[in-house]
Amino acid sequence: MKTNIEVAVIGGGIIGCSIAYYLSQAKVDVVLFEEQQIASKTTSAAAGMLGAHSELDEVQTFYSFALKSQLAYQSLQDEIKNISGIDIERKQGGIFQLVYSNQEKETLSSLLSLPTVEWYGAEDVSNHIPSVSPNIIGAAYIKDDVNVLPTSVCRGFAKSAQVLGASILDYTKVLDIKKENNGYTLYTTNGKFQAQYVVIANGVWSSTFLKKLGLNHTLIPVKGECLSVSSNSVPLKHTLFHKQSYIVPRNNGQLVIGATMVKDDWNIQPSIDGIESVISKAKSMLPEVSDMKIESFWAGLRPQTFDGKPFIGQHPEDSHLLFATGHYRNGILLAPATGQMIRNLILQQKVPEDWIEAFKINRKKHSLV
Repeated sequence: MKTNIEVAVIGGGIIGCSIAYYLSQAKVDVVLFEEQQIASKTTSAAAGMLGAHSELDEVQTFYSFALKSQLAYQSLQDEIKNISGIDIERKQGGIFQLVYSNQEKETLSSLLSLPTVEWYGAEDVSNHIPSVSPNIIGAAYIKDDVNVLPTSVCRGFAKSAQVLGASILDYTKVLDIKKENNGYTLYTTNGKFQAQYVVIANGVWSSTFLKKLGLNHTLIPVKGECLSVSSNSVPLKHTLFHKQSYIVPRNNGQLVIGATMVKDDWNIQPSIDGIESVISKAKSMLPEVSDMKIESFWAGLRPQTFDGKPFIGQHPEDSHLLFATGHYRNGILLAPATGQMIRNLILQQKVPEDWIEAFKINRKKHSLV
């Protein structure tokens, strides 16, 4: 096992694995460290919506970055399959963002002005989804907001990175990082490693390293509870979305329903109240949910920053120390663009200045509204 490496990536979720993939694709010597198994934490709990439009309230701030990432999945589907043999299960169909009042419709004016978004009246929505709620007045149809299977994407990134030369060390916890000589020493449960660059990408658990490395930031866990259901009588081809709640169809016929937003809760076990609230919201979008069979339920911890935007970039005092964390609800969507941005920063390739400013670690601190 080699202990002198060019880039060490800490975190085996979809963000860390994306970074490892894009670095190894550029022939960079990279080792990824994961405390448990690849894709075993927050990534495994995600629904996998690529909501470049539907998930983002501040369209102008995030749109170009999110759209670039969303579009990357089109080529990744074949790339990852060809390299690793893993199907990321990119499912077409788009999202119907349901609208229940004219006031709600007015809040979507910016979204509806985009050329890729189309307004459907209630009757048109019902023609596509006969079992949709009769209480809607219509929906914004976002054909490009498709979905993927997050665990497959993450494992596809990891296996492809390995094929391209990266090392993936699961069950290897990084205990400490210290700057020594011209690089960093990583103290792990699997021995010491020397690295020229270190990338912190382990979600809400990045707070420990933020503090160790002199940054006064804390990531807040936002618990999301979900369940999957099945039905032989209600086939759903499109994702339904309303006020950050969703019903996502999978290729295996199951529907993923989510999710709660429980702030500052580290308990990854779903609660009865949480699952009940998710089911209640789902029934308001698709009443036939009441008759469906529950297959499983789970919870995950989204990493939220003080303003809801991720930290992607270099330490303000050390360009060899980078962060890619705090993606909140959008980790699956933003994984490809994040991996590409970290790769470009390490290789000193061009990165749009507005992205650097938007996601820099030392941006002005203010509360999430």
